[in-house]
Amino acid sequence: MSLQDKFDPKNDQLPKKRKSIIFTAIIDNNKTMPETNRKEYKRELNTDVDIEKEVIAFLNYYEGGMIYIGIDNTGNVVGVSDADGDSLKIKDRIKNNISPSAMGLFDVVVEEREGKEIIKVTIASGSEKPYFKKKYGMTEKGCFIRIGTAAEPMPQMMIDKLFSTRTRNSIGKIRSHRQDLTFEQLRIYYEEKRKPLSHQFKKSLELLTEDGLLNYAAYLLADENGVSIKVAKYSGTNRVDLIENNEYGYCSLIKATKSVLDKIELENRTASQITSKERIDKRLWNPVAIREAVINSIVHNDFTREVPPKFELFADRIEITSAGTLPEGLNEDDFFDGVSIPRNRELMRVYRDLELVEQLGSGVPRILESYGRECFRFMGNFVRMTFPISEEIIPKVTEQVTEQVTEQVTEQVSSILNVADQTGRSGAELMALVGIKHRPTFLYNYLQPALDRGLMEMTIPDKPKSSKQRYILTALGKRMIDEMNKD
Repeated sequence: MSLQDKFDPKNDQLPKKRKSIIFTAIIDNNKTMPETNRKEYKRELNTDVDIEKEVIAFLNYYEGGMIYIGIDNTGNVVGVSDADGDSLKIKDRIKNNISPSAMGLFDVVVEEREGKEIIKVTIASGSEKPYFKKKYGMTEKGCFIRIGTAAEPMPQMMIDKLFSTRTRNSIGKIRSHRQDLTFEQLRIYYEEKRKPLSHQFKKSLELLTEDGLLNYAAYLLADENGVSIKVAKYSGTNRVDLIENNEYGYCSLIKATKSVLDKIELENRTASQITSKERIDKRLWNPVAIREAVINSIVHNDFTREVPPKFELFADRIEITSAGTLPEGLNEDDFFDGVSIPRNRELMRVYRDLELVEQLGSGVPRILESYGRECFRFMGNFVRMTFPISEEIIPKVTEQVTEQVTEQVTEQVSSILNVADQTGRSGAELMALVGIKHRPTFLYNYLQPALDRGLMEMTIPDKPKSSKQRYILTALGKRMIDEMNKD
């Protein structure tokens, strides 16, 4: 095993010098909670505890992690005597002693265990690796990586490799094309939370580039900008009949976010079901999950592409599409487990300050409490979340829509639906499967009618002529096939 492989954050093998001891902690209800590659315990915060080292190791680790202060290495909950004071010290040390800035990448919260207060520090994997102690710079004394259950010095060749591939194209490093920005809306939101902004807030919120100019994060949060978020509403289950097209933007992204949340809350009406015993009220969508999805789509949107997220309301579902895909080093399993690599840490920091976001990595697990993984679709350049109307409400809607669409389906559309699937086929594959060689005939009589009726959809809707374009069967298309097969 090479030295580089030995310190690979995804390699489960530990260096030989590591002691093969894993401490087991008894936390609640006699359940064991051992230290792991993502959990570290410290009895107390004192001069012997190198909190920066542990935080840096998790920042450089592909999954991030958690540090608990007030639990000793044998697993006993001992608590801390001054939780608030220690929390402030931890925040101050992380803020001032680590580079690049870790702001927006960590949470410090006080929890109660066995009647005692402990401190939980949650750290997300950073996108500007390697992180290091300012005192020692990018050296083996300053850089650390999580290996098993310990923070180990990072080899110099790994430091050099990470630095050479560091992500530089972020909204914090891109200069705003406007430097005459004002931030009165942002000031008001901070004052509402009793967190008034100081005269140096542009620096403290990291709204400046390294050369002191306003960055793209500042542009997004300013009173005026060119970013607009669209909320479209259709009468049916496809994009044919647009009945509303609302735009929220050209203002602080915080204000736009609140406007989108208000609009979707208004649309998330309550339906009532009367039974012999009681009246049952049910919202179209779970309000907690939808709120998390809306905020996640905005905070994690890839604004460097200058494409804002979009929200579309249909008769049977809501679709939320954001630019960008999974960050490098994060797979779908990590994503669904709540592993967080904030794309826009400057935005994340502000949204957390204003209590729009709670703890790091909590959004996706909250969505999954009400909806399954199948609601997420990862495309080449976009992530789409689709939330169907609650099952107690949707039957009447889908019956009406299915009857309406069935009457309009031609023999040609029926034939393409029978060869389509929900994983995706290219246009050429579909042409061959339906036995059509003349492309215009295929487009106008088969494919386009299926797309117009919402029976099929493109995997890359914003680039219809892409060579990587695929066409998939929608949920409505699947129901249509099932209905036709019954006949």
